[in-house]
Amino acid sequence: MCSIIGYRGKQAAAPILVDSLKRMEYRGYDSVGVATFNSGNILVRKGTGRVVEVNKNLNMTAMSGMIGIGHTRWATHGGVTNSNAHPHSACKNNIAVVHNGIIENYKELKEELTKAGHIFSSETDSEVIAHLLEVHADKGVRKSLMMTCKMLKGTYAFVAVFQDGTIAGARYEEPLIIGVANDGYFISSDVLGFLQYTDKAIFLDNYDVALIDGNNMEIFDFDGNPVAHPITQVAWELGEVDKGKYAHYTLKEINDQRVSVANAARQNEVMMKRFCDVLSDAQSVYITGSGTSYHSALIMKQMLARYAKIRAETVMSSEARDGLIGLDEGSVLVAFSQSGETADVLESVKIAKKQGSRVLGIVNVTTSSLARTSDAFLAVNCGPEIGVAATKSFTGQLALIYNIVARLSDGNLVAGEKAEFVTAVNKVIASSQSAIEKMADDMKEVNDIYLLGRSVHYPIALEGALKLKELAYVHAEGVAAGELKHGPLALMEKNTLVILLNPVDGTYNDSISNAHEIRARGASVIGISDKRSEVYDLWIEIPHLSEEAFYPIVEVIPLQMLAYYLALAKNADPDYPRNLAKSVTVK
Repeated sequence: MCSIIGYRGKQAAAPILVDSLKRMEYRGYDSVGVATFNSGNILVRKGTGRVVEVNKNLNMTAMSGMIGIGHTRWATHGGVTNSNAHPHSACKNNIAVVHNGIIENYKELKEELTKAGHIFSSETDSEVIAHLLEVHADKGVRKSLMMTCKMLKGTYAFVAVFQDGTIAGARYEEPLIIGVANDGYFISSDVLGFLQYTDKAIFLDNYDVALIDGNNMEIFDFDGNPVAHPITQVAWELGEVDKGKYAHYTLKEINDQRVSVANAARQNEVMMKRFCDVLSDAQSVYITGSGTSYHSALIMKQMLARYAKIRAETVMSSEARDGLIGLDEGSVLVAFSQSGETADVLESVKIAKKQGSRVLGIVNVTTSSLARTSDAFLAVNCGPEIGVAATKSFTGQLALIYNIVARLSDGNLVAGEKAEFVTAVNKVIASSQSAIEKMADDMKEVNDIYLLGRSVHYPIALEGALKLKELAYVHAEGVAAGELKHGPLALMEKNTLVILLNPVDGTYNDSISNAHEIRARGASVIGISDKRSEVYDLWIEIPHLSEEAFYPIVEVIPLQMLAYYLALAKNADPDYPRNLAKSVTVK
């Protein structure tokens, strides 16, 4: 959940590190820090707040030296304080460490180290790494790294800078990537940390240690055995990381959907055939994801059943231990993850592999752990998504689902980059924003919102509720409309706000009946539909579609906009919601 970066080269390190941390800040933004090495000394500056704020206060970019490490934090152990910010040093201040992950046995290690005379200055689990490296320092950097890694239990990726100018990184179950530049090396938790400087990357595996000393870089395992990895050229466009004319990444990414939903249809034919062949040959299909990606899983389940006659089970990745107990050698697990590094999703993949099942990945980052461990994978092709709340990656997943199901449906569903939902998405984005902005301003005092949907609209109700919670800090609840009379109707009264997902399809009349029941109790109804109704207090119009399966990808966009503009109305930062991070790499 944190971002880590290391650099050793021929340029001033601090400006590069600060710039890299800005680009990776979506991974965590509670605090930030940088350590540089110069003339035998390690200098650390760190504090709470966003990168721009801390750099303004501490002038981190002015730190001298051509070697250094940096970190932005999403707090797990210990509060958001200056002392808990990374980098962490040990007693002699001759080592500094930045860490992403959780050290599960840190209490035992800290107790042993304290008994040995070590003094800790933070509440974090991460600080034990620096002290362990110091304990073993007399055996040399290489040996100290190996011995330290073998003592750690949990999940981690860390980068350390030593008093001789060496930088090193190690990983277990958390991402760590080497950037190979013409004049130096990077070690980062994300390719965005160095992509503006080099597109050549080495993806480290579990139990790998990378050591950069002078102009040389070596990779070995925890036992010291050499490890060879190819250099991969990363293909993302750098310009897509910029906000451009938009005030926030989230707004840019909502508008990017004009193009990104079509990009999801542009798949490598060989990879698409391989993916669909594995899926169609499966004796049983399970689909998993976390958060927004789980809502995609719910949509895929319905699409497969309706159009391809393939039965599938959906399992939240956090419930995989029990939910995937039925996997066997004839099973396929379809795993959704935007980053491809979501801890619960990767744990689901491990469970599937252990039980002999094949794994199909749907990712946005094609070099991610999920992509590399899947038997086959497809990419949503939406480009970097910086806003913490998923927007274009979700609609990219839906567009890709439509294309997969179309391949498996024997003509029952027709999709592709010219499908009618592509035009409909463009129309909604072009026509709805100003009206939704005004609507959001009128709603800023609302504290509870209920979103209702039936069939394929129910997962969109869940997704809309998630967006409102993430961005606007409003209690929002997605409700299966058919279950209204089984409990939720008791909550309907004056000042209650309900958003009804109700395009004209097989669910329309039943949902209209729900709206009348809600209005009869004094609640207000916002209808998202292609048809106006007198029962709606407010109406958000979406285009009519001849294929009703495509409504979810269209009706979710007004909900994304509403969450964004409601966040602004409530003075919240939509790009960096409190307490959240985009890439959830810890459990």
